[in-house]
This record gives sequence, C-alpha cells and structure tokens, in this order.
Amino acid sequence: MTENNVRVRFAPSPTGPLHIGGVRTALYNYLFARQNGGKFVFRIEDTDSNRFVPGAEEYIAESFKWLGIKFDEGVGIGGEYGPYRQSERRHIYKEYVDQLLSEGKAYIAFDTPQELEAKRNEIENFQYDAHTRMQMRNSLTMSKQETDALIEDGQQYVVRFKIEPGLDVHVNDIIRGDVCVKSNILDDKVLYKSADELPTYHLANIVDDHLMKISHVIRGEEWLPSAPLHVLLYKAFGWEESMPQFAHLPLLLKPEGKGKLSKRDGDRLGFPVFPLEWHDPKTEEVSSGYRESGYFPEAVVNFLALLGWNPGTEQELFSLEELVKAFDIAKCSKSGAKFDYQKGMWFNHEYILRKTDDEIAHLFAPIVANNGVDVPMERVNTVVHLMKDRVSFVKELWDLCSFFFIAPTKYDEKTVKKRWKEYSAQQMTELSQILADITDFSVEGQEPIVMKWVESKEYKLGDIMNAFRLALVGEGKGPGMFDISAFLGKEETLRRLHKAIETLG
Repeated sequence: MTENNVRVRFAPSPTGPLHIGGVRTALYNYLFARQNGGKFVFRIEDTDSNRFVPGAEEYIAESFKWLGIKFDEGVGIGGEYGPYRQSERRHIYKEYVDQLLSEGKAYIAFDTPQELEAKRNEIENFQYDAHTRMQMRNSLTMSKQETDALIEDGQQYVVRFKIEPGLDVHVNDIIRGDVCVKSNILDDKVLYKSADELPTYHLANIVDDHLMKISHVIRGEEWLPSAPLHVLLYKAFGWEESMPQFAHLPLLLKPEGKGKLSKRDGDRLGFPVFPLEWHDPKTEEVSSGYRESGYFPEAVVNFLALLGWNPGTEQELFSLEELVKAFDIAKCSKSGAKFDYQKGMWFNHEYILRKTDDEIAHLFAPIVANNGVDVPMERVNTVVHLMKDRVSFVKELWDLCSFFFIAPTKYDEKTVKKRWKEYSAQQMTELSQILADITDFSVEGQEPIVMKWVESKEYKLGDIMNAFRLALVGEGKGPGMFDISAFLGKEETLRRLHKAIETLG
C-alpha cells in the first residue's frame, strides 16, 4: 500500500449521540490510515431526513475532538472530494440513479405502504425480489407510458435495485476472509426516494466511496449483511477495479457476553455508552458520557483499542502513537468482544498514575474549591501525591481525602467500636504531649520520636495508630499516619486529638 491509495472513512448518521461502538470503528479506521500513510475522511450520511436529530452532527465532531482522533479531510475540514455532507450531494446521486434505470439495472416502484403491508400478510416472509417483483406495481409490470404518466401526475415512487437470482456474491473481507452469499436471499433494495429526492444509505454510500476514492471500508459487523449488495452495486456501475476491501469488525457485546451492547446495559450497570453527555432534544432525557464521568480520553482510546483486537503481547497500556505502530487489522477477532466496563475503569486508574501530581492537582483543585476550601496549590499537590493511587477517577478523591482539608465533625461508629479502647483517651493524651514537644513536625521528625515512645511504654503499635487515625480522620482510612499529621501540622493535629479525646472519652 502506498501513501496515495489508502483512504478510509468514518461516516456516521446524525440521528442521535455517537455510540461507543462507533467510536471504536472510527479509532480502527484512524489507526489503519496512520499506519499506512493514508487519509482518514469524515463524512456525514444524512440522507434519512426523517431520523435527523438537531445537534447530533456537532456532538459527533466534538466527541472526536475530545478523544484526539483527527480527520484529514471531510465535514468541517474540507478537501478535494467535497462536499462531505450527503444532503449537499443530492444532485450527484440522481445521475447514478438514472444510469442504473437506463441500463435496466434498477426500476421504479409505486407500491404504497398499505400495498406492501397487504403483500406481507399474503406471503409469509415476503421480500421484494425476483420471485415477487412481477406481482407488484412497478415499471417492470407497467408500460413506459403508464410509468411516465404516474410520475408526471406527482405520484411518489422509489427506485429499486434489480438483483438477478442465482449468483454467487463474494465479499473479500480482511478479517473474515472470503464471504460468499447467494443472490437469491437478497431483496431489491430501495436506492432512491422521490419523496425527499434523496438516495438511501446503500446508493449514497457506494457512490461516495467510489468518488472519494475510499480504498478500505472498515465498519461494524452489523453492516456485513449489506456487503453483498454493495459488491453488486459496484459491479452494476462497472467499478470492480476500484472496489474497496472490506473489514467487518466484531460486535461490542453486553458485559455478560450475550447480545449487542446497548444504552440500557449502561443504565442498568452504571457506565456510559456515549463519549460525551447527551441531552435528547425531543425527550429532554440526559445520558451520561465518558468525558463528564471523569474518564481521560487517552484511557477511553486505549480501552476501546483492545476490544476486539489483541497486540499479541502482554502490553496493555498504549499511547495513540504506540497503537498506530502495533495495530494490525487482520488480527481483529471474528467473534464479539465483551464490553468489560470495569476494565475501562482500570485503564482510567492507570492513566491517573501515569499523569504527574501537578496535572491531577489542577483537575482536583476546582473540586476542593467547590467544597468551600481555599488552600494553596502546593497543598492540593501534596494530597494528590499521597492519594492518587487509590482512585479510578479524580472526582473520587474528595470523599477519600476531604479530611486533609476539613476536620471530622463526627466519628464513624463501627471504627469507634473497634478501634477506640477504654485506654485510648489516656494514650492519646500522652501522644499529644509527645507531639507538642516535637520541633520538626515532618514525617522524619515525628516518626522516630513517637515510635520510641510507643516502645518505651510497651504499648501496642496498632492500638496507638488506629486511635490516632480515628482522631485525625474520623474513620479508618487514609495514608500513613505521619504523612497525615505532617500535612496537618502540629497545631491542627493537636486540636483534632484533643477534640477526639473530649468527644470519645
């Protein structure tokens, strides 16, 4: 493959939010294009005017901007094969519809929805094909004069592709090999509708891929049944030489492994299935997004890359650049990939660890401020350093370490019952006296003096540290005790100790 002939595209329909499966499809297209020095095209397939949702196109563009997946040409970018929005290309498609009609490879059908429904009731498993088309109201069963008169009269019609029976249709798939389908099972798909003067997905998709010189069509497994039709369309136009290679990616499955991943699975188990939060303009329903849930875009990309593809090594953490080098589309699985959302959380945790304390602190600082705490950035940095290895999301830090900034107002009952002994008040009083005499209140300054005191008094270290933690934190959590007391400083440490002694007795 050379730089000039690898061209892939991602072509979503603006009918709602972008599903996470669509994000993975786009990612694989991006990786394939980058790996082969090719171009990645962004096309909007908006020929289904009835399903168009305002704001969906902008949402899709914003999702990829957040994820760092960049297109080389397309909607909002430009390029020599534009326009890239199908609704702006309607004048192009009519020419190809007319070509198929004039060559007898397509025909005009006037059947109403009611007539089609009646035929479905009459014939079990009815499909519009070589066996039934001569029973219907179309230009094959009518004279040219009748057909023209109906069009002249303003009758709505569709153009159907005339599929010949008895053919073996071969789809050359990079992942699945040679897929052969008998043309008898295919129906005469609608290619164009006079109602809105727009083509359907099937025709527009083929014409655009041809005119935009798309070399590889990498898409979800759900489009595999359409592939034989697309192969036949390429042949009908005489475009066999420019037919792209197909690669149909494995489905993303429910976390349990059975059935396709849906929004309901996310709602049921508490994880997003959309990259960004989505506000439905019709129902006003709000659906969660990975960005707003606190995921890093790099973690989402890394997580998705390994759903259906395996590098063949033990490596799990990949930057986008590393993925470009390692990715091999031929190694994608044929079977579906379980959507292990907990693994997605693990990836986010790993990316928290990869980031500097300063990066995480700048994300955590607004949360601290929103809780009414005004502290210097270096204090936030210190807390992050001590605690970031314990969370999967930055937003989890506050519940875990608010005690660094706000003294406990109550003490966890279970911890009190377990950790505050009848002699704890006496021991904590002694400890407060020891701490009060320490000049250097750093970890290194406190620890040897306190440990020497515990040893000399023959106290149990666990008793001392557990009661000390309860006094300073309010419950049994947090990092090393001297890290906490050093951060709080002598005055605040002693204040909290005296309050616990007074409250717990």
